[in-house]
Amino acid sequence: MYDIKWIRENAEIFDSGRARRGLEPLSTQLLAFDDARRAAIGELQRAQERRNAASKEIGAAMKAGDSAKAEALKAEVAQIKENWPALEEAERYAIAQLDAALAAIPNTPLDEVPDGADENDNVEVARWGEPRVFDFTPKEHFEIGEGLGLMDFETAAKISGARFVVNKGALARLERALAQFMLDLHTNEHGYMEVSPPLLVRDDAMFGTAQLPKFREDQFPAGAKIDPVHFTSPADAERAEKAGEVREPTDEERRMMGPPPYGHLILKVREKPQLWLIPTAEVPLTNLVRESILDEAQLPMRMTAGTYCFRAEAGAAGKDTRGMIRQHQFYKVELVSITTPEDSLEEHERMTGCAEKVLQLLELPYRKVVLCTGDMGFASQKTYDLEVWLPGQGRYREISSCSVCGDFQARRMNARYRPADGKPRFVHTLNGSGVAVGRAMVAVLENYQQANGSVDVPPVLQPYMGGLTRIPS
Repeated sequence: MYDIKWIRENAEIFDSGRARRGLEPLSTQLLAFDDARRAAIGELQRAQERRNAASKEIGAAMKAGDSAKAEALKAEVAQIKENWPALEEAERYAIAQLDAALAAIPNTPLDEVPDGADENDNVEVARWGEPRVFDFTPKEHFEIGEGLGLMDFETAAKISGARFVVNKGALARLERALAQFMLDLHTNEHGYMEVSPPLLVRDDAMFGTAQLPKFREDQFPAGAKIDPVHFTSPADAERAEKAGEVREPTDEERRMMGPPPYGHLILKVREKPQLWLIPTAEVPLTNLVRESILDEAQLPMRMTAGTYCFRAEAGAAGKDTRGMIRQHQFYKVELVSITTPEDSLEEHERMTGCAEKVLQLLELPYRKVVLCTGDMGFASQKTYDLEVWLPGQGRYREISSCSVCGDFQARRMNARYRPADGKPRFVHTLNGSGVAVGRAMVAVLENYQQANGSVDVPPVLQPYMGGLTRIPS
């Protein structure tokens, strides 16, 4: 999120950054919104000042015996009070208009990020490992899993619908082993603190990391939106409804809630705050520092969590409809760093290296690409993607994204630190996959598959699999 003062002082730079993302100039419109906000605030302040001054003048006029002047001043104060709600509403509207516009603006890419329109313009910067040469035609992961009788998409669809899977037996353990291996690596060797965060978060948390409001359709709302409220008195129910405290339930809401639990009660409903299933542990981990001022000595703050993640995949119709590549529910080990502005770019390289180490120890070939301006995320200043080789598909597929966000998320969360000079500054935030567990299992299945349908277990995972070296066919 941007500081409108910075935009006013750097309008050309701001619009240039938008142009690199393929977006139209916006500074003129934003500054007009800011002018309207300033005018509304000023008008309210002037009304306040005049009301205070007039109130004092009334006392002076009455003391001087000038009743006519006193009455005129009273009328003026009464008029100001009458206009006051409209002035407050104008101020609220102007502030909300500017805030809404600022909240919808993506972060500005760093100068070093390559320009481009889409994923075809991403730039490969490194490659590790050589893809295995098979003496048979390699299968895709879902063919392997179904052949083992341990990956069941059909039953999952009956339970939950498309883009879900039931993993069983050795595959369920393999998924758990991958997550445990990654968490042990990041905590024991990379210095991250393991966190077990909530999987349900509030609007403010989703706004802080920029999932809301722009990506609302990609999220899964969770928890009841309403509370049933029962009244014994029709008059009480009517009074509460007129006050806007409750409303009449819809037929569907009545059906879902069932009849009142006892007696002849009048059913109304009250709206509840919305909760969201997390799309990634980035949301709760980053928000751990929201609305706080950290000591500089606490930075860098490095955290990791292994959690289930939930995404509606609203824009993914027709993409990866088979298998585990793109699912509504998946497991991921997340990395989050909170740093000073001076250290954030170095921390970005470090975090990406931590994710790379996972793939290296699993002996999975991968390539590292820097995303172009047209493919990078909304909150990112710069992003590296790690793409693992999938022999069943014959191509590299994303398994980790590591992004530096600058102070973009920190401003939305009001997360700051106090440096040596004592003046609070916004922290810089970073997040990355360390790595996506489901996709790591996909990569293991495809890269370690054998001609007879069995799958070798990577050596680094064998201790987590009870010494199992091969998943038999």
